Amino acid sequence: MSISIIGAGNVGMALGKAFTQRGEAVVFGVRDPAAYAAEVAKLGPRASVATNAEAIAASGVVILAIPYAAVAAVARSLADWGGRILVDATNPLAPDLSGLTVGTTTSGAEELAKLARGARVVKAFNTTGAENMADTSYANGTPFMPVCGNDAEARSSVIALAASIGFDAVDCGELVAARYLEPFAMTWILMAIKLGMGRRFAFARLQR
Repeated sequence: MSISIIGAGNVGMALGKAFTQRGEAVVFGVRDPAAYAAEVAKLGPRASVATNAEAIAASGVVILAIPYAAVAAVARSLADWGGRILVDATNPLAPDLSGLTVGTTTSGAEELAKLARGARVVKAFNTTGAENMADTSYANGTPFMPVCGNDAEARSSVIALAASIGFDAVDCGELVAARYLEPFAMTWILMAIKLGMGRRFAFARLQR
C-alpha cells in the first residue's frame, strides 16, 4: 500500500518512520519538496517527498498531518477526491493550546468532510503525541488509538494501519464521534504540556 502524508512536521515524520519501518511506501506532500529532501531521505528508500498535489495523486490513503489552519486549503485543492481515504490527524487547537476552536455541535473532522468532496474522511492519529506514533512500545500496556468515520470500509482500513504500527486501534463508529475524540486529544495535551507530565505517556484501554 502507498500512503501519502501531507505535512513533514513531528507527527508526519513520526508516522512516516513507523510505516516505512513496517514496509509501507510513504510519499510526503509539502509545499517545498527540496527543503525536506534530506530529512525524508533519512527514512530510507521507501520514503519520498513531493508537492502536496503530487502526493495526493500518488495514493489512495492520504493522512493530513498539518496545522488545522491549513486543512481547508488542502481539502479544497481537489474538486473531487475520488473515493480516497482522507485521514484527519489534526486537531482544531487554539494557538496557545488553551482549547479547541471547533467543537460541541461539530468537529474539525466533520468540517473537513464538508470541504473534501468525494473523500472518505476518517479521524485517527490525533489523540496522542508524535513520540507515541514513532514508538508504540510500553512495558505495561499498548497505546489506545480511537478511529471513527462514516465509511465502514475506510474505517477498517485505517484501523488496520494503526494496528500495524502497534496501536490498540478501536472502532469508535461514525464521524460524529470526532466531536469527542478531539477534546480527548486536548486531555493528552493538557497532561503532557500544561501539567508537565511530559510527552512519553499514552492512554490505554482496559477491558474485562
